[in-house]
Amino acid sequence: MSTHSDTAVRLVRNATVLVTLDETTFLVDPLFASRGELPPIPDTPNDRKNPLVSMPDIELFYDAVVVTHRHPDHFDEAAKEALEADIPLFCQPEEVDAFTDEGFTDVRSVDDKAEFDDITIHRKPGRHGHGQLAEEMGPVYGFVFEGNEMLYLAGDTIWYDEVERTLDQFEPDMIVLNGGQARFNHGDPITMGVDDIAAVRDATDATVVVVHMEAINHCLLTRDELRSETENVHVPEDGEQVIL
Repeated sequence: MSTHSDTAVRLVRNATVLVTLDETTFLVDPLFASRGELPPIPDTPNDRKNPLVSMPDIELFYDAVVVTHRHPDHFDEAAKEALEADIPLFCQPEEVDAFTDEGFTDVRSVDDKAEFDDITIHRKPGRHGHGQLAEEMGPVYGFVFEGNEMLYLAGDTIWYDEVERTLDQFEPDMIVLNGGQARFNHGDPITMGVDDIAAVRDATDATVVVVHMEAINHCLLTRDELRSETENVHVPEDGEQVIL
């Protein structure tokens, strides 16, 4: 089904991306709702309805689905309706039952790692914010896709020691970060901002791609702001592909 043999990531919208390695393509964190179909994330600095933008006009070819966590901006009702029930779906162990209950028949838990085609998927920890707020946001994880090359999709996390440890352990060729500096009316941001992204940039020689921007009401960091305040970071528009 895949269309590219190079290691590549295509941003669809928000955190929805197509990750391709060795001719296998994974659809990550599908958010398929129409523009403005979902309510705003509550207790945030504005009340714009989500998603803020429409889906780009691209064809979605993929061999399997990966969901980092079941927050509604990473897996929504529209995705549940649109995905084939028997698509291989990889997720964290805590969320297997929820997907099974929704009628998916090939749900695969990534405890430590899992295999698909010739790709190994490693599950690595993230931290969805700071302090007590991170606890309230629940468990989040990133995934390292290991083929001929290595791609680290960090998921909804800030920069902290476990992210650095993953970089040291796998030395990825490409990294996908969730930017946007999402936040509530209280507490610190729950996804990466300029300083987090700069810290990743300083810690690795990998190609760094930043997504999760300008699509959800509590993501306040814009693409233009990030581009002006960082160097050597790819900030794709919706529908755009970055090839390693």
